[in-house]
Amino acid sequence: MMNRILITGAAGQLGTMLREKLRGHAAVLRLSDIAEIPAARDGEEVVPCDLADGAAVRKLVEGCDGIVHLGGISVERSFDLIEAANLRGVYNLYDAARANGMPRIIFASSNHTIGFHDQTTRLDHTAPYRPDGLYGVSKIFGEAVASLYHDKFGQESALVRIGSCTPRPENWRMLATWFSQDDFVSLIDAVFAAPRLGCTMVWGASKNDHGWWDNTHAAFLGWHPKDNAAAYAEEIARTVPRPGRDEAVARYQGGVFTDEPIHPSKED
Repeated sequence: MMNRILITGAAGQLGTMLREKLRGHAAVLRLSDIAEIPAARDGEEVVPCDLADGAAVRKLVEGCDGIVHLGGISVERSFDLIEAANLRGVYNLYDAARANGMPRIIFASSNHTIGFHDQTTRLDHTAPYRPDGLYGVSKIFGEAVASLYHDKFGQESALVRIGSCTPRPENWRMLATWFSQDDFVSLIDAVFAAPRLGCTMVWGASKNDHGWWDNTHAAFLGWHPKDNAAAYAEEIARTVPRPGRDEAVARYQGGVFTDEPIHPSKED
């Protein structure tokens, strides 16, 4: 069992879920966010932190031997908001890790790094970036920072391009992108347990019959997702109208994010 795992973005949907499901996976879960987090329980620490504050992030990382980095803007927003949370924030986290013994980092990247690829295309780890918005661009930046810190300093990271991590798939697109909560937790366990990690991108998706992403390159992790969105296909077909084939949600892997405008910043 690990000593202390840091979860950034712990007040968000994924952070709240992992707070429950990672209990007992480390002696202490250190929970951090700029938003309010419910009070710490046994085996937990709540440490509020603005990821844009480099000095605060350095203190936040002290004493941690594993980091699950969920913090930041998770939807399409203006560049000024994304820059502070997702660009400066991820740089601060990696530099703090370098200064504190380089604990392994699970970086929550996104399928929106490749969102403009057609749904008819199966992608592996060599697929070129095709971001569908500034949020996707920020995750590409985060992956680049991880790569730099690995090559320059030896920092190990798993770059998990999360599809749709929800309790159950909710629409037709999620039949391909669904990433069950239990499969996410088992991936975290596999990453922290692997004898070697390097800087490895992993597609964050379950074992879906109609998936678009090939994780063969990451087989060395020994991770075997077990859940399959196909178990919900009949229910979705019965309750969710099928989108037209020319709609973004049915054409592009990033779905409706490809329809998002560039959101103006405050000074625009």
